[in-house]
Amino acid sequence: MLKALGMSPSLLISIYSKQNDTAAFAFSIFITCFVGYIMSKTKINKKKMIKAKEGLTIVAFGWILFSFFGALPFVISGSIPSFVDAFFETVSGITTTGATIITDIEVLPKGILFWRSFTHWIGGMGILVFTVAILPAMGVGSFQIFKAESPGPISDKIVPRIKDTARILYITYMAMTVLQIGLLWIGGMSLFESVLHTFGTVGTGGFSTRNASLGAFHSTYIHVVISIFMIMAGANFSLYYELYKGKWRDVLKNEELRLYLGIIVVSVILIAINMDISLYNNFGKSLEHSLFQVSSIISTTGYSTVNFDEWTTFSKGILFLLMFVGGCAGSTGGSIKSVRILVLLKLIKREITKIFHPRAVIAVKIGQRPVSTDILASIASFFALYIIIFSLGTIVISLEGIGLVSAASAVAATLGNVGPGFDFVGPTRTYSEFSAASKLLLSWFMLLGRLEIFTIFILFSPKFWKNEI
Repeated sequence: MLKALGMSPSLLISIYSKQNDTAAFAFSIFITCFVGYIMSKTKINKKKMIKAKEGLTIVAFGWILFSFFGALPFVISGSIPSFVDAFFETVSGITTTGATIITDIEVLPKGILFWRSFTHWIGGMGILVFTVAILPAMGVGSFQIFKAESPGPISDKIVPRIKDTARILYITYMAMTVLQIGLLWIGGMSLFESVLHTFGTVGTGGFSTRNASLGAFHSTYIHVVISIFMIMAGANFSLYYELYKGKWRDVLKNEELRLYLGIIVVSVILIAINMDISLYNNFGKSLEHSLFQVSSIISTTGYSTVNFDEWTTFSKGILFLLMFVGGCAGSTGGSIKSVRILVLLKLIKREITKIFHPRAVIAVKIGQRPVSTDILASIASFFALYIIIFSLGTIVISLEGIGLVSAASAVAATLGNVGPGFDFVGPTRTYSEFSAASKLLLSWFMLLGRLEIFTIFILFSPKFWKNEI
């Protein structure tokens, strides 16, 4: 029912713009609300607390159902006649991936364009975190939903009450949204496009209103503003609350943030120098495009200002590696996450040290906090499973008859919720040429990446359904 309510702004925009998608939204809202109403009448045990099992199930099926019903406006309006394609587009939107099957975006009605980008904004902080923020009646069990959805290996509450944590996150999220809309509007974008590109930025989604993405706006100001906000969206949102409380030193000492920003700075400089020598012969322009694309890929937003598929192998190699890094834990970004990379690097350092000091007991720490063995095992297994899925997925997608680079980047871009890749799925191309089976598989990868793999995988465990865990 909340999802039906979420379609209402798109309906109003459709009515105002007097285009042919009004009936599609009205019918989609009716169907979704009707199904939600029937579900709301189901008898439940109100005394039963939402535990880990229920939290995982609610999150997994909640996202799948949202994607299913979210595809209705595309199909009914005729914007995307194929339901598989519409489902792919909706999954891409809600998981903030930004991979698209639409070859000509600029002919779409405004209501459809708004809904397409609005799914980024809803999915960026999480549909169910949103419900926790506005439905405190869910009570103590809502922390299980928050944990199942929160990106990263550690889900800490910013404040003791989970509903207050969710509200703080959303207040921060909305403040960033309003600020960026204003800055883009000042920079010459129309209000409508400012709103939609902001949805794609703060949600790290990447759906644009233009076929050429942000390259259609030949404005250094717009490119820099969006670059900054993509970096901000890829940082841990709890750090903004720390800044609000005046804890600047704690924020500056945050190891994950320092690694995240350090990777960005090094990557931007390396690519800018390489592109200045090999392509642009203008260091200012090279720096602008380098900053934008590095910010876009590491934050898993997926916007582009140029066809980076034409860049040198060196620069494309850096961008490809950034697809596996992603933003910080607690951000709207996807992929492996910087904190996991940080812990893995510390684990490698520990193992090298133990070669020389085999009896040494060395704790892996993030800041001053030792990381528990359970979390270390979780991070190591997550990384291993991520690489296994990427490898097997690449082999399966290669059955489409495309090159290894195309298959690998398609899987990396969907599993990491990045969007565009290289060659067959480059920034000037779409995923429309894949078969229906591959689109469903890539949709599955997008859900796996957004829900951190285990949330989906555990549903296939027989013990999960036999109440043994």
